[in-house]
Order: sequence, then structure tokens, then C-alpha cells
Amino acid sequence: MGETDGAGGAGRRDAAVVAEFVERFAAVLVDAGFPRMPARVFTALLTSDSGRLTSAELGELLQVSPAAVSGAVRYLVHVDLVGREREPGSRRDRYRVHDHVWYEATANRDRTLARWETSLTEGIEALGPDTPAGQRLAESLEFFAFLRVELPQLMERWRARRG
Repeated sequence: MGETDGAGGAGRRDAAVVAEFVERFAAVLVDAGFPRMPARVFTALLTSDSGRLTSAELGELLQVSPAAVSGAVRYLVHVDLVGREREPGSRRDRYRVHDHVWYEATANRDRTLARWETSLTEGIEALGPDTPAGQRLAESLEFFAFLRVELPQLMERWRARRG
């Protein structure tokens, strides 16, 4: 792809070394539960200087079909890690990794945690709070409630650290 090494364009990246990193980091994400193709597409976007690539560029870079890229991007958009934007004057979409992607992904988890809490509360009511299963759900509920309280403070500390 001919991207520079980020040092003002002074050097060129070794495409083979970058490709190896993309596959290694994608494997780390897969080990953490990420689907394989979205992990590869996400890492490819993360490692591009612009953070923006077209479907064709992603397909070429990863040596995969447009359908594979499309499915991966659909997943990444759904989990708020990637956005889609139209190239000005073109019908082609460009996919971009969000600025501050991990911060944004973590901050957006509050909605998910709230849904989990609601569902767990319903489960506790259905199972009974005194049953072993109800108690397991109650512990999960307590943990997610704790996260919802602590997460905003943690995010604030991160913003302060970043200046």
C-alpha cells in the first residue's frame, strides 16, 4: 500500500512485516472472542496511517473476497469499532477506525451493561433470588452495576491522563 512509517514519510514500511503483525494481532483478538475476519479487517484499519480504507483496499491487503470484507465491516460497524463514510464525489464507501477507538468502544458499553442488568433482574425474578441460579445471576447483576458506577470515573481518569 506504500504507506510511510509515520516519520514524516522518510521511510517505507515493510509490507510483509506489517502483514505478519496484522495476522498476529488479529489472532490475539480471535483468542479473546473476536470473529476472525472482523479481527483481520479491524487490525488492517488500525495499522493504516489514515485509519481509512476502501473495501477493495482491504480485500487486496488481506487477500480476501469483497464478500468477506463486507461481512466483517458489517460486524465492526455493529459493535461500534468502525464507521462507514462515502468518498466525496464517489459511490465507494471508505471504512474508518474511530478516533480513540478503545475509549469510544468502552464508553459505549454503558448501554450494553444497562441491558444486561435489566435482563439479569428479570432472570432473578424468574428463578427466584434464593435459588443457586438466582444467586449466580444476582452476583452477575451486582458486578455489572459496579462496572456502570466505576466506568465513568475510569474514563474520566483516562481523559485527564491524555490531557
